[in-house]
Parts: sequence; C-alpha cells; structure tokens
Amino acid sequence: MKIGDNTVKAAICREFGAPLVIEEIAIGAPARGELRVRLAACAICHSDIFYMDGAWGGTLPAVFGHEAAGIVEEVGPGVTRAKIGDAVAVTLIRSCGGCHYCVQGREVLCESTLPLDERDILHDHGGDALQQGLRTGAFAEEVVVDQSQVAVLPPTMPLDSASLLSCGVLTGVGAVVNTAQVRPGSTVAVIGTGGVGLNCVQGAHVAGASKIIALDLSDAKRTAALEFGATDTVAADNPNAADRVRALTDGRGVDYAFVAVGARSAMEQAQGFIAAGGKVVIVGMPPTGVKVEFDPGNLASADQQIIGSKMGSSRVSVDIPWLITLYQQGRLKLDELITGRYPLQEINEAIDEVRRGEALRNVIVF
Repeated sequence: MKIGDNTVKAAICREFGAPLVIEEIAIGAPARGELRVRLAACAICHSDIFYMDGAWGGTLPAVFGHEAAGIVEEVGPGVTRAKIGDAVAVTLIRSCGGCHYCVQGREVLCESTLPLDERDILHDHGGDALQQGLRTGAFAEEVVVDQSQVAVLPPTMPLDSASLLSCGVLTGVGAVVNTAQVRPGSTVAVIGTGGVGLNCVQGAHVAGASKIIALDLSDAKRTAALEFGATDTVAADNPNAADRVRALTDGRGVDYAFVAVGARSAMEQAQGFIAAGGKVVIVGMPPTGVKVEFDPGNLASADQQIIGSKMGSSRVSVDIPWLITLYQQGRLKLDELITGRYPLQEINEAIDEVRRGEALRNVIVF
C-alpha cells in the first residue's frame, strides 16, 4: 500500500508521552464483513491518553482514537449492519457473534481473532505499518472497521454528540444497567465524575436509584454531576467522605459504588462506602501493575462483592439504539457532555486539556 492509495490525515503516536504528529497515511480497503467510515467526530477518552503515555504498553507507531461517528463510504462483501450513506457510531467492540461469549450476549469478551486483528490496515509514508489503536484508529479522517463495531444512527442526530455513545456513554450507563443491574430504589455512589462517571450518574438516574452520590476532587465536576442526575455530592478528598456517604444513606452505605477513575486510592476508598450486601464496580482502568488491598474477611462477612465492568458489558446493536431512544426522549444528556470541539490539527491541545482534568469530553471534528 502506498501513500496516494486512499490517503487520509491522521494523528500518529510515535513515542510514548510525546505529542501526536499529523501525517498523511494510507488506509486499506474494507474486506468481507468490513466497512470504511468517513469520520465526522471522535471524542478523546482517557483510555487513549493512557495508551499514548505508555501506561498499558502496546506497540508504536499507532493511530489511537476509538469514540467516533461518521458516514459509511464503502462496504465490503457480506456487510448487513449498515449501507453506504448511513450515519454510524463507531466503537472498539469487535465481535464474531458465534464464540462462547458472543452467543451469551457478552460481545466485549469475544475470544475470536477477526481478519482485521491479523492484517495491517494503516501505513505511513514509507510503507511501514501503523497500529490500529484500540482496534479503531479514529484520530484520522477515515477508519476501516468490522461491521460488529458500528451501530446505525438517525440521520438527524448530531454526529459530534453521537460519537460519545461509542465509549463514554456506553461504558458508564452500561456499567450501571448491564453489569451491576441496579434496581429501582437502590442507593449509588459514583467516584470520579468525568466523562464516564457522569454517565454512571445518568445510568443510575435512568435505573431509578433513590440516592445518587457523586464524589470528585473537582468542585466543577461535582456541580456538573447534579445537572446529570446526582442527588448529593461529596468531595472525594474529604477525610470523612465515608461518614458523609453513610450519613446520606441512613448509616448503611450505598448498595453500589462505581469507581469511574483508574486510581488505586479511589478503588480502596469505595470499599468503605458500600452497605452490607453492596457491590463495588470497577469501571475505570488503572495503569498495568497497580494493586489494590482489601480485607477478604470483611468482604465475606458482609456479603459484599467487587466486580469489574468492561465497556459496560455492552452489546453494540442493542444498547446504542436504546441510548439513542433515551436521548430522543430527553432522558439522556449528550450535547451537554461536550466541553470543546477541536480540528485534528489541534489534537494535542485538546488532549492536554483532558489530561489536566479541565474537560468532560473534548471532541475532534473533521
């Protein structure tokens, strides 16, 4: 593949922790079951930043970005999920539909290797392969993805807002509704109210939680949580935070504590928030090697659980249409999640703002 054969601009990570470089790259044509999408928007997720900073290892050079939306430009043989001209959300969830986990509806755990996992779809000027970061590579004008990674959007839906469905909203709402299966009347705490945490708050509100307590270091983010459905807020660095949470829940603690940041301190703190029979749900992912301590005796005697949630245990073809319906009904905020919109050429500024905790979601618009 050479530059000139389906050339697009992309932001490339060539060195961990270094600014991204904007270059022209060549992107391959879609094969069976795949499609090419010209992107309109790609939101910046902390997972992209963790990978770019080397927190989870990986191979460079790479094009990251995975929370996207755009218009289908080309389809390969056998594509049935979308057609040319459709507006679609583009996710990192790539699934075969037929393995042990997929037939159980657990697409995020698909154990199959798909063709796109084995071939290089992106190349730079010299013809060298670029990694398709997070199976998407959406810090680029176009992507080629498996059809399992997309969901068709209503033609009138704003694509910058729709891009948020692909990860942050899917992960946060899904952690509450799919993974934890929060029941009406339950009490919930959400630790970390950034892009994913606010969607845990929204998910708890949709699920009918009676008490939704938002914890964050930032005054502004705690205030934002109230606008997204939180009933109460507590400063995460308050040394008496656990007492405050218990005071708000008749002295018991919450039924569910969602940790939406990848910080060891937050994960350990959450154990002090839950009631007997309660659950800590780990949503945010820390850097590789982080260890958390807990007392198994207390956990067992109080019949408590610590569980993980990957991408909200989501099914792309089921959950994204449902989330769209909530948005159309005014029950799910998307537009309000966007802090800033940046062209691709300003992606490093947009990323730095997110890294400093100054944005809920910054979106690259093409």
